[in-house]
Amino acid sequence: MAEHRSMQRAALLDAARSLLSEGGTEALTFPALAERTGLARSSVYEYFRSRAAVVEELCEVDFPLWAAEVETAMSLAATPEGKVEAYVRSQLALVGDRRHRAVVAISASELDAGAREKIRAAHGGLVAMIVEALRDMGHEQPRMAAMLLQGIADAAVRRIELGAAEEPGVITEAAVAMALRGVRG
Repeated sequence: MAEHRSMQRAALLDAARSLLSEGGTEALTFPALAERTGLARSSVYEYFRSRAAVVEELCEVDFPLWAAEVETAMSLAATPEGKVEAYVRSQLALVGDRRHRAVVAISASELDAGAREKIRAAHGGLVAMIVEALRDMGHEQPRMAAMLLQGIADAAVRRIELGAAEEPGVITEAAVAMALRGVRG
């Protein structure tokens, strides 16, 4: 029975990812989750008390996987500058991933305080990854520099997600160049 519940919960989360990546937060409704999974709408409430609870669990499950991919890319870089480049590039490479699209859709939505705090904490963990490289580069305020660097990555993500006139590769190269010039300054 526990295995069945775990499989149903995973199916609901997968359906939520699809709904978020296809239609944003407006598409994430309990009737849509029920339809995608073949469950009765009332059954969805047995797994999640609200849409915010679905969002919180997606953040708990998906953000660490996404962050691990960024961390792995950074670990392959030999220099602090290489780590900065890997930090930005790996985030932008994940833009097409359903997990990433779901996290972006989630972060843009109206959420309760608990869900917003979980997203903020997860984002803080991502920013913390780059602080040491910035410290190694001689930044007097590496935490602030890391937050600004993340701002560049976030802006590039939004630009790609919005389907900007520029190709994603052009946006990525511009973001990496800006990040590297900024952290060397």
